[in-house]
Amino acid sequence: MRPVIIAHRGASGHLPEHTLQAKALAFAMGADYLEQDIVATRDDRLVVLHDIHLDGVTDVASRYPDRAREDGRYYVRDFDLAEIGTLRVHERRDTDGQQVFPGRRNHDGADFRVHTLERELELVRILTGSGGRDVGIYPEIKSPVWHQEEGVDISMLVLDVLRRYGYTSHNDPVYLQCFDEHELQRIRQELGCKLKLVQLIDEDTLELVLTNFSATQVEEKLKALSGTVEGIGPPVNKLYTVEDGRIEDRGFVAKAHAQGLVVHPYTFRDDSLPPGFATIDELFEFAVGQLNIDGFFTDFPDSAARYLQRHRTKK
Repeated sequence: MRPVIIAHRGASGHLPEHTLQAKALAFAMGADYLEQDIVATRDDRLVVLHDIHLDGVTDVASRYPDRAREDGRYYVRDFDLAEIGTLRVHERRDTDGQQVFPGRRNHDGADFRVHTLERELELVRILTGSGGRDVGIYPEIKSPVWHQEEGVDISMLVLDVLRRYGYTSHNDPVYLQCFDEHELQRIRQELGCKLKLVQLIDEDTLELVLTNFSATQVEEKLKALSGTVEGIGPPVNKLYTVEDGRIEDRGFVAKAHAQGLVVHPYTFRDDSLPPGFATIDELFEFAVGQLNIDGFFTDFPDSAARYLQRHRTKK
């Protein structure tokens, strides 16, 4: 079975991340799943944004200059949905105002907007109904502990919206992801969620595990995870090592597969390759041919689709 293509924030290598236009383009390019990062507003509405801040991807600082917190950041939680609806979305910038991926078009002046989770699920219905094929969703619950400290149970809100749109069973075309292991356990055990769950793993954690844990300890940890989740989302650049020009598989994917977990690494970017690879196709070839991964998180779903088509044709 071929790896699935997960559009990371949509076709975010071509259009501003998490906009409806980026999601529609990702579908047209052949994505199997569209990712939705989810954050709560002041009035407890769910919007699709990569993190809890607005300033990296919108013009909030110019429209609401007096609304930053003491750290200088603008938080989604400090704005209601109507206010967020006035903002325009642009290419991601760092705290110095520099574009994170300088080679990408900045789209200044274009009318891209933040939208709700409900609006995106409506788009998915339209795409599935008119596009001749189904497309799944891949929502991520962002910073659940932080949201709880802010007075909102974001996981319950997310599950409620998903339920209203018909995403309730294990067989539905959805993976629900989070970095917080305890929150995923709560979602499964306390909130009774039957959807497929994915444990995201950050770079520092995975490096710590692979460097300091024995093979048996890694296997035991993955076995424990398999009691809660169906898959893991590790950083692709930590799944191998490069020594003297040789790329070596660290064996993590095989260990996860041995515990029945699917592996969907992040992030495959044409314009930001990890060490050891000169082209995105080289990275795809290694990930599919040697790591045997089950899916790609990619900013460029068109590149993944072209690679998989060539790969299928060669067989």
